[in-house]
Amino acid sequence: MNIYPMTAVRQPRLLAVFAHPDDEVFCAGGLLARWAANDGMAMVVSATRGEAGQIQDACAATRHTLGAVREQELRLACGHLSVRQVECLEYRDGALQSVGEIALAQHVAAYIRDFEPDIIVTFGPDGGYGHPDHIAISAATTLACQIIARESGRAPQLYYSAFPRQHHLLCTHLAQWLDSHKPGFRGSDAFVRALTLLADEATELRYADDAVDTQWFPAGFAIVEQGELADSLYLIIAGHADVIQEHIDDQPRVIRSLGPGQFFGERALARHETHGASVVARDTVTCLKLSSRTPTAFDGRGTEALLGVASHATDSEDERSTLLSIDVSADLDRKIAALAAHRTQFAFEATMFPVSLMRNLLGNEFFERAAISNAAEGCFHVTLNWWRDLAISA
Repeated sequence: MNIYPMTAVRQPRLLAVFAHPDDEVFCAGGLLARWAANDGMAMVVSATRGEAGQIQDACAATRHTLGAVREQELRLACGHLSVRQVECLEYRDGALQSVGEIALAQHVAAYIRDFEPDIIVTFGPDGGYGHPDHIAISAATTLACQIIARESGRAPQLYYSAFPRQHHLLCTHLAQWLDSHKPGFRGSDAFVRALTLLADEATELRYADDAVDTQWFPAGFAIVEQGELADSLYLIIAGHADVIQEHIDDQPRVIRSLGPGQFFGERALARHETHGASVVARDTVTCLKLSSRTPTAFDGRGTEALLGVASHATDSEDERSTLLSIDVSADLDRKIAALAAHRTQFAFEATMFPVSLMRNLLGNEFFERAAISNAAEGCFHVTLNWWRDLAISA
């Protein structure tokens, strides 16, 4: 491999190697955007076209066309991140582990030889959350760096994308947004669908610490009882509910009706008149429920109940102290636009959610330095100083 010393005209190079289109945004979208903004060259390689993924927007693709559509979505997303070189390989989605680690590593190594990156980013050994394809591409990329190191005694610096638990609460951020800026807010069908997708992805990748569930309630069921500690936020997906106030001397009275796209619960929603009142299903109601804790089968109900009181977790300093963190909030608009480009997977508009919420969820990215055997330390072009120049702190 022809590794030449850095000159004044050679741009630093970053290679991102992932398993599917959209991995690049969640793992390193902000880093890629920041890298390009600092006059660096970036390349994204996706091992598959993502043809086994979900189809969240049936107007965007069919099962027959999904692979080709997701490849185009990848290229569009990378355009938002100013990544000019994109490769989508032909490995079968869901079957990377059957390829063989050595064969896959040799393919990745060929891209390393050709692009000559200074830094490579991929999944960690756990694949982020245990996805077999993610684990396979992590192992293959690590082995590829070792192959390059054995050939020349030098290798790019390898970083694993990390997802430390951050303990942000979607329910609290959304409630504060609704209470402060959106009185009477009713989300569209697209908003309901997008929030459901965002909540699932954010908790799976540990960006948020909510317990997320979809629940249904029969007609007449008190979803929230008057006076209860409302530590969960509900978004009505289907059906209707009545907000009912009870007084000792008067009959209960309906003060408001709620329908699809409307929120209730979470004590911060006092302005919406669901605090100090019961919310009762008028017909069969289906809700997206975001909670600050995981419910148990023995949670108590009523104002005197002690079981089920929320306990808010704190960030684990031990989990994050060994990681490199980059604040990508300055490039958040580009990262969100790139995420929205993956329409078959995340059917939402870039401006659909409050900036404060997206900043809390997506405004930081974390990486762990990987050791490569047979590689000379510090012999490649870019060192940690480059990361620090991109506002990365240990």
